[in-house]
Amino acid sequence: MVASPLEQFEISRIAPLAVGGYDVSFTNASMFMAIALLLILGLMWMGTRNAALVPNRWQAAVETLHEFIGGMVHENIGPKGRKFVPFIFSLFIFVLVANMIGLVPFTFTVTSHIAVTFAFAALIFVICIVVGVVRHGFHFLSLFVPANTPWVLLLLIVPIEIISFLSRPLTLAIRLFANMTAGHILLKVFAGFVISLGTAGGLLALLSPLPLVMTVAFYGLELIVAVVQAYVFALLTCIYLNDSINLHH
Repeated sequence: MVASPLEQFEISRIAPLAVGGYDVSFTNASMFMAIALLLILGLMWMGTRNAALVPNRWQAAVETLHEFIGGMVHENIGPKGRKFVPFIFSLFIFVLVANMIGLVPFTFTVTSHIAVTFAFAALIFVICIVVGVVRHGFHFLSLFVPANTPWVLLLLIVPIEIISFLSRPLTLAIRLFANMTAGHILLKVFAGFVISLGTAGGLLALLSPLPLVMTVAFYGLELIVAVVQAYVFALLTCIYLNDSINLHH
């Protein structure tokens, strides 16, 4: 019997624990987030332990990633965004590694859970508000009044801008969650077809290579999606921070 495509998203308790009536158990999701963190720390250590003018492959990889994020921040925020490079780099590398781990068989994709993606999105949203208020005070509210808008349209435009701003954490969280979940379900379904046809016997068994080829193709596509979604998550963070820092409309 082929397992349900949704079974891979089930959270299971590894070390049950309750504190003050709240379930704070160490779960498979917690474990793979810790694994992602350890892999990132290992990558950073390998890339910085013997830093040299002529970098080795690990140093080159870390420097390339950092320069890529630094360039994206400068392009979307400008010189004022330099101080946010470590934050955005951390977001990007964690989401990327978590996405890639989820593509390894018998692992768990933490970014396929809305609780995880929304926690990151909510953090970004709060940081954007704090940065905007600290830098601009009450003038931050001008973000909801597009420049050169006729006053007659303000009654319509301002509510739309406010709703759009408040929906940012939700859309940011759902975009990553939905893409990772849909891709993994699709992979599981086609992998199930391979097993079902292979064990059916007869002429149906001869068709099993077809879903196998599709599974391999979709796996390659998921590799691309894993990288693109990490990039999009970091890029949107830059765009939201740009609004808070520069109040561009």
